Amino acid sequence: MTTTGVHITLMRPEHADQVLAIYQFGIDEGNATFETTAPAWEAFDNSKLPDHRLVALDTNDRVLGWAAVVPVSDRCAYAGVVEHSVYVHPDARSRGVGLALLTELLTSTEAAGIWTVQSGIFPENTASLALHTKAGFRTIGTRERIGRHHEHWRDVILIERRSPTIR
Repeated sequence: MTTTGVHITLMRPEHADQVLAIYQFGIDEGNATFETTAPAWEAFDNSKLPDHRLVALDTNDRVLGWAAVVPVSDRCAYAGVVEHSVYVHPDARSRGVGLALLTELLTSTEAAGIWTVQSGIFPENTASLALHTKAGFRTIGTRERIGRHHEHWRDVILIERRSPTIR
């Protein structure tokens, strides 16, 4: 997919350093994840479903952002449910990169028979909540004090997008 100078393609090992750097930017900002440091590439690579790991590249093949999914369970009843992440480099925000990544990710997952894409977002991450609303996600509810982050309890807003075509 190409949109306004951004090309969405499958994430490959040559994107590793930039993907992990963008992840670390999000971690360092404090409102993107409970994680405190980006993992090594091998751990990151092994945890994500390979057909649904995307990067947004600019015209110089610089990674502007990434999106990926993990299964929520290994139980067969949940085979069509994944949890996703989307991260955009601070210099590339407010340019449609996140929406382009989410749109392509939803196309990819739906084509594979995945009927629910979900995530948990800190309430303070209002930009992410607005992005997901624009992409068709709905709020399921708030998981209060679900985990500790830097010695403080944090809430998470559970969001999901159900496929309109997979019944």
